[in-house]
Amino acid sequence: MTTADFLNGRDAFADAFTAGLKQLLQQEGLGPFILVLANATFDPDLYAELETSLRQRFEQLHDELRERFATGRDGEQIEEDLLVFLKMALIGFEGLQLTRFRDEGPWRLQFNHLRSFRPRRITSEVPKEIISPFNSRAFNFNKPFMQKECFWSGELLGRRMDLYYNKYPFAPLHGLWVLDRDAGKPQFLTREDHDYVWDLAADLGERIPGMLFGYNSYGAYASVNHLHVQGFVEPAGMPVMHADWSHHGGDTDYPARVFHFERREESWDCMAGLHADEQPYNALFTPGGSYLFPRRKQGTVEVPVWSSGLTWFELAGGFIVSNHQDFERLDAVALRQELERVRPE
Repeated sequence: MTTADFLNGRDAFADAFTAGLKQLLQQEGLGPFILVLANATFDPDLYAELETSLRQRFEQLHDELRERFATGRDGEQIEEDLLVFLKMALIGFEGLQLTRFRDEGPWRLQFNHLRSFRPRRITSEVPKEIISPFNSRAFNFNKPFMQKECFWSGELLGRRMDLYYNKYPFAPLHGLWVLDRDAGKPQFLTREDHDYVWDLAADLGERIPGMLFGYNSYGAYASVNHLHVQGFVEPAGMPVMHADWSHHGGDTDYPARVFHFERREESWDCMAGLHADEQPYNALFTPGGSYLFPRRKQGTVEVPVWSSGLTWFELAGGFIVSNHQDFERLDAVALRQELERVRPE
């Protein structure tokens, strides 16, 4: 796909997104299978359509791996994909559960079984600074095996863009939008990058209603130190966007620290100040606006047992759990308290 025509409407985007997943299922290797399965378990309609093919592919991969290990041939699988698949094999295909959702007060809660299998990568580290040089030896989007997961590459609004599927999605039509991939930029927004994402959200938000972009700075649970934002389509918006919060003129204070901007210059001025103060943050870009969430650095506040760390998604009011009991028991007060705990001191 060499043009961005699929971005001219939600239906066109969804159709192309789904078609790409179906093609990916025909690819060899564990990685493509895991990606398609995780995306399908997030979307019940897609899962119903692909369930038979996914089950057959699961059994085929399972038998191939068992034969390899039985004969002492390990093969050339990516280690993290192998670990994830072995976790699935222990549970069995029937044990893999679809994503479930419920509202809890103002918050949006989801039970996401497949996402619990993913590797943690750099989110377990306590970074010293808000920027770290790009490391070509670490996980990044230039790795050859990652190119199977690329949905589209081309020019978009005057810059090179590579759009990857999110291997473990937690939002509708969830993709990783990598800016100037070959340049090897770290996960750090310059003024040019900030303005580009602002314009991208405005342009695509007009063409695809509900298109939003999340961002984790280094030190705020960015899992890949390679410049990217996370795009998804949520017509209802995120909870932080609701009108009753005080940052929108309402009567209720938001529990996390948040700044909302409707002018690009003010958004950048705030972001530049956070950079100067070495202050980690998460961000949400919407058509004509941004939300910046200064927060405590990862590793300096205890992560609740039901979470792998609070990212832009949680700061914007969505919460992911991988255990049924946690999904059923968590209430609005507990979720609010977690947002309060990450407020910078």
